[in-house]
Formats: sequence, C-alpha cells, structure tokens
Amino acid sequence: MVDAKKIPIGLQLFSVRGECNNLPNALKSVADIGYVGAEPWGYGGDKLEWMGWKAKDLRKLYDDNGLKCCGMHLSTGALLGDNLSRTIELNQELGNKFLIIAADSQRMGAINTIMELAGILNDTAEKLKPLGMFTGYHAHGFDFKDIDGRLAWDILFSNTRQDVVMQMDIGNCASGGGDPIAELKQFPGRAKSVHLKDYGGPPDSVISEGKADWKVIFNLCETTHNTEWYIVEEGSNDGMGFDIPKRSLEALKRMGK
Repeated sequence: MVDAKKIPIGLQLFSVRGECNNLPNALKSVADIGYVGAEPWGYGGDKLEWMGWKAKDLRKLYDDNGLKCCGMHLSTGALLGDNLSRTIELNQELGNKFLIIAADSQRMGAINTIMELAGILNDTAEKLKPLGMFTGYHAHGFDFKDIDGRLAWDILFSNTRQDVVMQMDIGNCASGGGDPIAELKQFPGRAKSVHLKDYGGPPDSVISEGKADWKVIFNLCETTHNTEWYIVEEGSNDGMGFDIPKRSLEALKRMGK
C-alpha cells in the first residue's frame, strides 16, 4: 500500500489579519507554530507591494522565516488590464504560482456574470500557462446558491478550463449549504489548493471538532486531486492571536498531516 502523499500546510494570513500590522512578527509566529507556508489576502494588483512591503522585502521576510508563499488571494481586478502584469511580477518574486480570486459575490449572482467570471479565469489561465502559474477561485457560502436549478459554483467550474484551480474551502462550502465532498468528487483534479476549515462545532472550535468528514476529504485531496497545499483558515473573529491557528495545526498533526 502506497503511503498517502505528505502535503505541506500553510496558513491563510486573513486568519491573523489583526496581527499583520506587524508583519515580521506575524510571519515569525506563523513559522514558530509550525506552518511552512503563508497565503496573503486582499491584493488588488495596483502596486508591487503588499501590506506596505515591496516585493523583494516581502520575499526576504518569507525567506528569513523559512516560509513559502503558498498562494495569494486577489480581487478579480488584479487579473485585469495592466494589473495582471504587476500581479504576475509580485508573485514571481514571492515564488508563488497560485493566483486565486478570493471572492466575487457580484459576478457569482447570475448566469451571465458567472460566465463573465469564467471567461476572465480562462483568459488568465491561458496567459499564465507558459509561466508555470495558475489562477483559480476560492469558495464562499454564497457560491453555493441555486441559480436556475444549478449551483453557482457548479456553473463556474463547468465552464472553466481544467487548469483553473478550484480552491475548495470546506467550512465555507458547507456553511453555505453546499456539500464539499460532493464538489471534490464532481471536479476531479481541480483542487490543487484546499482551504481547511471545519463547521458545525462550538465557538472557537478548530479542525476535527466539527462535522467535516476529514478522512474522506483528505483521501480525495491526496488521490483524485493531487492537492499541492493544505491551507488552514481558522482564527478569531477579530483576527487577533495565534491560538486557534496553532490548535488547528496541532489537530492536523494528530491526524497524521
């Protein structure tokens, strides 16, 4: 029997957004907890910097803490027009190949605008392919509403290229009425990056303390999807403190991850 693939685990920095005003300390704490990657949020493509840190200085912060940039959450606008070249340049400097739209609630509300978003993702994927980079879309609860008998999420991923990353967020999907396991089964090979978040547990609970069937989820990620990164998105409501991300990683390690 072949051992399950060991997938590196990063943290979505939105989980500790309140701590990121002091980014050097935040990244040091993320590394000290035991994460090997960190995923920034909120990039718009208008500048070659994030949180006031220029690309090369930001890369040094990552390198100094032994962290990889395991993805970046973007606005849709970061992939459009002149913004795309800056988005590519920043992420090449960071060594990151996953350019993920964090959310687009306006476009995910109707079939015609979902198709517009699919076109943006397909066009971007074509441009990124020679660079060894990928674009994709991250799950929120509103992505799983019914539109003319189909889920908005299913419409989007049925109309995007196979190399457009389906960044499933387990907790967001389930909390929006979706079935993350069914989605992982429906679109094999698309979840190159997966957000780990439990659901249905008590306040401040972490991964393994809710209702998610992690055994099935991990099996799907590690077989049919060849997932490259697990990214934890668990934190306090105000984004302060590292206790919840720390307990989340400890839970994953107890599960052999």
